Amino acid sequence: MSLAVVLVCWMSGYGQQIEPGHHYSIDIDIPEKQIVSELDLGGTNNKGETIAANNYYLSQNAKPIIPITGEFHFSRYPEEYWEEAIQKMKAGGINMMATYVFWILHEEEEGIFDFEGNKNVRKFVELCAQYDLPVIIRIGPFGHGEVRNGALPDWLLAKPLTVRSNDPDYLFYAERLYNKIGKQLKGLFFKDGGPIIATQIENEYQHSAAPWGLTYPGQPLDYTASERDKALTQKGVGVSKEDNPYAALGNDHMKLLKSLAQKAGIETPLYTATGWRNAAIIPNESLPVTAAYAYPTWTDERELSPFYLYTDMHKNPDYAPVRYTPESYPAFAAELGGGIMATYDRRPVVLPESLDALINRCLGSGANGIGYYMYHGGSTPRGKHNFLNDEAIGAAKISYDFQAPIGEFGQTRASYHRLKLIHYFLNAFADRLAPMTTVLPETNTAIQPSNTETLRYAVRHEDDSGFLFINNFQDHKSPTDKEAIQIQVNTSEGIRSIPENGGFDIKSSENAIFPFNFDLSGVHLNYATAQLLTASEDKKNPYYVFFAPEGVRPQFSFKKAKGLKIVNGSHATITSNKERWLVDCPQDEPSEFILKNESQSIKVLVVDKNFALKSWPVDIDQREHLLFTDADVLQHDQGLELLSKEANTFEFFVYPKTATKLTVDGGNLSAEPKNKVLSHFKVAMPEASLLFNACKINDKRLVVSLEGGIPENLHDVILKIDYIGDTAMGFLDNELVADEFYKGIPWEIGLRYFSNIKKAKEMNFYFRPIYKDAPFLVDLEENQSPDFSERSSFVEIRKTDLIPVYRSVLNFKD
Repeated sequence: MSLAVVLVCWMSGYGQQIEPGHHYSIDIDIPEKQIVSELDLGGTNNKGETIAANNYYLSQNAKPIIPITGEFHFSRYPEEYWEEAIQKMKAGGINMMATYVFWILHEEEEGIFDFEGNKNVRKFVELCAQYDLPVIIRIGPFGHGEVRNGALPDWLLAKPLTVRSNDPDYLFYAERLYNKIGKQLKGLFFKDGGPIIATQIENEYQHSAAPWGLTYPGQPLDYTASERDKALTQKGVGVSKEDNPYAALGNDHMKLLKSLAQKAGIETPLYTATGWRNAAIIPNESLPVTAAYAYPTWTDERELSPFYLYTDMHKNPDYAPVRYTPESYPAFAAELGGGIMATYDRRPVVLPESLDALINRCLGSGANGIGYYMYHGGSTPRGKHNFLNDEAIGAAKISYDFQAPIGEFGQTRASYHRLKLIHYFLNAFADRLAPMTTVLPETNTAIQPSNTETLRYAVRHEDDSGFLFINNFQDHKSPTDKEAIQIQVNTSEGIRSIPENGGFDIKSSENAIFPFNFDLSGVHLNYATAQLLTASEDKKNPYYVFFAPEGVRPQFSFKKAKGLKIVNGSHATITSNKERWLVDCPQDEPSEFILKNESQSIKVLVVDKNFALKSWPVDIDQREHLLFTDADVLQHDQGLELLSKEANTFEFFVYPKTATKLTVDGGNLSAEPKNKVLSHFKVAMPEASLLFNACKINDKRLVVSLEGGIPENLHDVILKIDYIGDTAMGFLDNELVADEFYKGIPWEIGLRYFSNIKKAKEMNFYFRPIYKDAPFLVDLEENQSPDFSERSSFVEIRKTDLIPVYRSVLNFKD
């Protein structure tokens, strides 16, 4: 079918020649996407449930899905807090867990396997099952993950064998590892009704490697690659146009590893392989996943990333060329930099708005699966003989915070809240988005990352229905505000102007997804200049929630239909003509309108983006609601756990309004004056009496007293250290337990593990000075780098704060 989209500055008039950079047009005539099921993937479990894959998307029980995969390494986090970590990931909209089984952590000494405590992979997967979270296990043998030797045990280096090859001696140890993993996870695979639906074999095979940790100062790094592949091995994710003459052997090795895994009982409906930069896959038997790191540490200097430019990922995957035919597989961007691991030489800061912009771009480019590496940070445990982070590449000894949406100590960040807006949308509408084809303007390939004046946009559509994607973010550069945009969509039924009069703005560093010709429970939405957040699956009481990106005036146009009426619920302005209803909503306060026809009433809530960032889908008395609050909200069988950082009083709103009686454990609950659209409550908890204190000894040393422990009404206490320096180290009982590389932002350390689990009474911190010739200065903003005009080094502890995290539980009764 034919679809044409034209973007113009509305003040100039459609089609009029205006100054460059303000007029955009697409005239597209493309055939329907050919969707075929030829992959040897998929399966049915003992409950009759199915997982399937075609060349465009995955499906579960015959319904298209878009996986939202969050990487979390159980072995890098205390087992006491695994359940909470899973709850936070689910609350953020993650619908699939990915985790590594790092060989070196489980067999640090030859023949001695350890699956206890923080290494108890079975317990972790069982917790994922408890929260209905499917799991991808990454079983190596090589894993990388910034672990020493890429997770290969040190003792392998002493063996007369070739790693990551078909050397029988190497395969003997690899098979023994797989057998141990298979035994640990028996009964937890999808075929048995368990949560493990996918297995990743190896990692970046014939693409990259980690250096052996046993090295000498100044010595060139010796990489953990097969000898035949070392000449083409990279130290990070990148592009290579060189063909590996041993490519066929690489694919054979991957196939052999898969057979060993299956023999060990590791049988899953899906197998994945890191498929970027000519890496090896298992043709037709594995999903080649792609990656995108916009803030890499393995380049020599800052570079503007291409990953904020729309493309057709189903034809041109990132980090191409690749070793497979892209159109034969779904575009699964499973390793998107949810942050980045700082190294000593490179320390870029990943901006919160960069992440949702990246996801917008990937979805607009046709991705039908997204995944974050990492989504939740952690701390790498110390081994019996060495620190087990990848120190050879310059990683910290312990920290694996990764600047992830959920940090090393479980703290949620601004990126977490921005990303969940897209996650909630995908969880509600993936079945509609997944079959949609990507449409790009003819001039798209001419746009370079440095061009931040030209509007970046893409369309995904099926028939005449679709979504317009707009991205106005670029790393290390501030795009101009895009003002007064009108979009004309030419479909088989005619031209659809968005909006029909006037225009909308997209602020610098913002992004948006607008629906057009969209079915809202039987009501035809012509367009909306607001982004879908979520919808209720309750057919008796359906509702939709939209939010307006910053600077955008929300407007909705509905096609006139027999029996359709639109009623103002609150703050909506409704007009009509013979063809359509038009609903305008304010930008600065929640509004509601109701679509009424002969069979049902459909509520539509519209909020601004700042209010949407406070949203949490919850069940109250087995009914779907949205709760809006600054606190983090975790769903329990018993109720809702509310975690409030710093504030012992906070408010929350419930939509749709609830008549259910609510009570709060750990505080007082009061209902606020009546709100026409939302139920409004306030929680007040006793202010915590905290005996902790931080004492600055000098500009290099800090002592933190943990006497008295964490009070019962607190969930955690965050130590926030604002400093300037090179490296920071935290000690407990004379042992290094935390570290950080200075990046120009404060260091946050959660103290509950050290206080509650380790029973610490005191922690000591040591800071080393930053030097004027430090290689990482390229990554610091001007206001983050000290003045070296009068001295060659600088260290200063500027401020410390002890921030309480309050906990209360919201209960509900009829």
